[in-house]
Amino acid sequence: MNVTTIVLIPGLWVTALSWEHWVKHYSDKGYRVLARSWPGMEGDIEHVRRDPSSFASLGLKDVVDHYERIIHGLETAPAIIGHGVGGLVTQILLDRGWGAAGVAIASAPPKGVIRSVFGNLKLALKRRSLTPQQFHYDFANTLAEAPSIAAFERYVVSAPNRILRQVAFANLSADAPSTVKFHNDTRAPLLLVAGGKDRMAPSSVVKANFDSYRESRAETDHKEYPDQTHFSLLRETKVADYVLGWALCRANGSKLTAFPNQTDAWSVQLSA
Repeated sequence: MNVTTIVLIPGLWVTALSWEHWVKHYSDKGYRVLARSWPGMEGDIEHVRRDPSSFASLGLKDVVDHYERIIHGLETAPAIIGHGVGGLVTQILLDRGWGAAGVAIASAPPKGVIRSVFGNLKLALKRRSLTPQQFHYDFANTLAEAPSIAAFERYVVSAPNRILRQVAFANLSADAPSTVKFHNDTRAPLLLVAGGKDRMAPSSVVKANFDSYRESRAETDHKEYPDQTHFSLLRETKVADYVLGWALCRANGSKLTAFPNQTDAWSVQLSA
């Protein structure tokens, strides 16, 4: 399958603007890149900040359905890459049968990931609006204060309270919208990426999310970057190159061979 389109899905407290570095990086390589904000969060970020009423009651299913409609309109199956709650949306979309391959970066966990309980309680305590201090501590904890504030001022918006609650208390709900069929054998390949210094989606939770797929025959991989935080994963072109190389090779039925001494680059050898 020749993948030419990449769909990028943002997470909570940001819009598609958070993908700006990846959009340019992938576009410069000749790919069609669709980085769309959640429904009701489109347009100028200053307008989104001034008037959050258009997405205040947004639910997780609304977000998943929004990206499903976008993907349904494409001529060929895309590579789907999501960050944070966008990573959860990516997992749900793959479970629904969409995408040639999917990558969930620092993903919020689907229902049933036991190690997510304490993290979810922490998430539940978060307010709809982050402060610069909260952003620095949980998202950009390896940045100095000044660049963290600059990032906060460029990217951060309010989050829908309903989605906060749905993700945080999924394990207490019989019909949680974050439910994924972990045993699904027919979904597209999935890569889960973690940051070792991520405080929003700790690497242990991402690993537990990965382990939840152990009964599925569909391909599932895991990659951890020990020095990356929740925010810095979106700034690194080495991460962008790795996940795209992984997705393209999996979607194209290729074998992956690491370059000598370059664990984040891949040489593509087509399967016979």
